[in-house]
Amino acid sequence: MNLDRDELKKQAAHRAVEEVRSGMAVGLGHGSTAAHAVRRLAELVSQGRLKCITGVPCSNQVAALAADLGLALASLEEHPLLDLTIDGADEVDPGLNLIKGGGGALLLEKIVAQNSRREIIVVDESKLSPALGTRSPVPVEAVYSAIRPQVRFLATLGAEARVRLTPQGRPFRTDQGNIILDCRFGPLEDPAAVAQALAGRAGLIEHGLFLGLATEVIVAGREGIRVLTGSG
Repeated sequence: MNLDRDELKKQAAHRAVEEVRSGMAVGLGHGSTAAHAVRRLAELVSQGRLKCITGVPCSNQVAALAADLGLALASLEEHPLLDLTIDGADEVDPGLNLIKGGGGALLLEKIVAQNSRREIIVVDESKLSPALGTRSPVPVEAVYSAIRPQVRFLATLGAEARVRLTPQGRPFRTDQGNIILDCRFGPLEDPAAVAQALAGRAGLIEHGLFLGLATEVIVAGREGIRVLTGSG
């Protein structure tokens, strides 16, 4: 199968959308892979193959895309429990734990994931990893003030932390107005311990370690599509 990475992402996203049924409230993830799912979902709605679909977006960007495509949108206030969410990931370990936040929307992505019956992650095979941190930094959303103390704290956990910048060289801002510290830990032996330490630090709003949230991971590779579940 001679396909480029974007085509592989598209295949995985389309497979995920097959899990959507009429009448569902669906979390719409952020990023290029999730965008393929949003476009496919809108296509099926426009064709009448899916009806009464409500999307709950994880970012302003995906909300704008979905609205342009004609999808009905709502918030978690209106739909506090979602039937399923389709999202991407930066890295996936054998236990289906994830690193997310490469697109900067990790706070809402995690809130939406925690309020979904199913969290379906779509990736191409390059995102599979033997241990989180092997391929990707861990994004950490932080308040803008007191960056240097946070960088020092993250160093005590073994991370080299850098403020994410825009192409113009300014600090990247999330939809909530916070910054992102991209933290390179290397392979994490105990992601849960790192997650706990990050969660306990004042000024760190959220982190990109999504542990125990994915119910399924749909992987597109050169040999086709496969679905990974928590049972293996």
